[in-house]
Amino acid sequence: MHTDPIQIIATLGPATTDEAVLEAMIRAGMSIARLNFSWGTYAEHQQFVRLVRLTASRVGKKVPIIQDLSGPRIQQGSAHGYDPDIAVITDKDMAGVAALVDMDIEYIALSFVKDANDINDLRSRLAALGSASKIIAKIERQEALNNLPGIIAAADGIMVARGDLGDAMPVETLPFVKKDILRQCRLAHTPAIVATEMLTSMIDDTDPSRADISDIAQAVLDGTSATMLSNETAVGTNPVETIAVMRLVVDEALRHTKTGSLVRFSV
Repeated sequence: MHTDPIQIIATLGPATTDEAVLEAMIRAGMSIARLNFSWGTYAEHQQFVRLVRLTASRVGKKVPIIQDLSGPRIQQGSAHGYDPDIAVITDKDMAGVAALVDMDIEYIALSFVKDANDINDLRSRLAALGSASKIIAKIERQEALNNLPGIIAAADGIMVARGDLGDAMPVETLPFVKKDILRQCRLAHTPAIVATEMLTSMIDDTDPSRADISDIAQAVLDGTSATMLSNETAVGTNPVETIAVMRLVVDEALRHTKTGSLVRFSV
């Protein structure tokens, strides 16, 4: 079975409830499915898990699932942020984990991580629930950058969540911070994801912007293990076409890299 050197993570949502669409997404190059627990009901997420398992089995490919926890997020319409006075692991997060614990979710992404203690705390809670899920630390705040080596050592994977991370620093520094995070992950042999607004030009259009194409390629050149689609596949009108474009770009960019062997998320 062919395995994708650069993995593509696609977020599931209203645009991906049809089994035929999901099968086409897998065939187009989706490597991992993401459940965004900032939205949706437990029943909806559970149905997505069943649909991914069934469809991937029929295609003959294993598609791991990431349960992405919302953490201390404050959502007001399209604006969002986080409450620094609220614990990183919220009661809502643990209720969501418990709702899917019997479904053997491969990865859990922890939002607004501050330090390695947050990872170790979640790992202990997962063990108490009987969960063997691996943990992805989302880098979204300055404290995480200050404690990055310890976070990388404690986690099973890192997500460069550029949306909230970009709000935590001068936006012009974000590309270089992203590059440094990926460098540290490569040195530690820890898989990393670059996320947020990678192909937003395709949410309502079948043609990608040249800026998006360049952004994706640069993430690969910088050494990312995976790229992630959010609204592009969750609510966009072209989820299959978006994944196909992403696959073309990451595969081409990989031909031009000199970063050596990539660390992949296990499947």
